[in-house]
Amino acid sequence: MRKVDVHILIKTDPAGVIRAFTDPSLLRDWWSVEKSFIELRTGGLYTLAWQVTAQGIGYITTGIIHSYHPEAELVIGNLLYINAEKPFLGPMTLRVKATGTDGGSILYLCQEGYLEGEVWEWYYHSVQEAWPEVLRGLKGYLEARPA
Repeated sequence: MRKVDVHILIKTDPAGVIRAFTDPSLLRDWWSVEKSFIELRTGGLYTLAWQVTAQGIGYITTGIIHSYHPEAELVIGNLLYINAEKPFLGPMTLRVKATGTDGGSILYLCQEGYLEGEVWEWYYHSVQEAWPEVLRGLKGYLEARPA
């Protein structure tokens, strides 16, 4: 099964990297998440929404937290991508792992579970292009924050 995985060095501690994926205010600041609902526990919900208007929501990523270690890892399973203009896509798995190293953390992000078909092809290629760019934005954001 296909996957998208990215590694990036970020000059911050592993807990700071994981917090950037779990703290609603940080998610809003670095990823422009407009609404979120996150239950930080195994079995908890993880839901992010973008392009929120009075008419509806542009797209949502939602899943169940399968593993949460605040200083090392966040794994979201049963991940669905919901876009107002596309069929629901899922289930997938998103893994965010931060490992401490000299001068910061190595962030490893892997999204997997892509199926076949025209819409899946579109989504896979979109994610393949987006994650490296998104993580460069996260790196810039975290490294610019006061220690």
